[in-house]
Amino acid sequence: MEHVVISKGADEQIELPAGFRFHPTDEELITHYLSKKVLDCSFNAIAIGEVDLNKCEPWELPWRATMGEKEWYFFCVRDRKYPTGLRTNRATEAGYWKATGKDKDIFRGKILVGMKKTLVFYGG
Repeated sequence: MEHVVISKGADEQIELPAGFRFHPTDEELITHYLSKKVLDCSFNAIAIGEVDLNKCEPWELPWRATMGEKEWYFFCVRDRKYPTGLRTNRATEAGYWKATGKDKDIFRGKILVGMKKTLVFYGG
């Protein structure tokens, strides 16, 4: 049987069965991964990398992903534009991320567990 080998760290690798895909729903991402990361910053999910979007350009993301060819998942800390403000800093050296469209409510059953925001990158 063929296996897919994924690097988990500098010295650690994990074997997954051939054909393995990581394709969680928005609700699964929030309830099974993000909530655990919020409660324990040392929580590590093999399929979800960590990246600082303010120090990483969009074209660098594929090389920072732990798995996936066309879709990647990352944990990132939200950066504030001003130390005492609520506005989010979405600028990088080469451009900025801009929110577009309406936020999508994410439910677990009838309970609102999060919201999904779509961002588009603009150079300059």
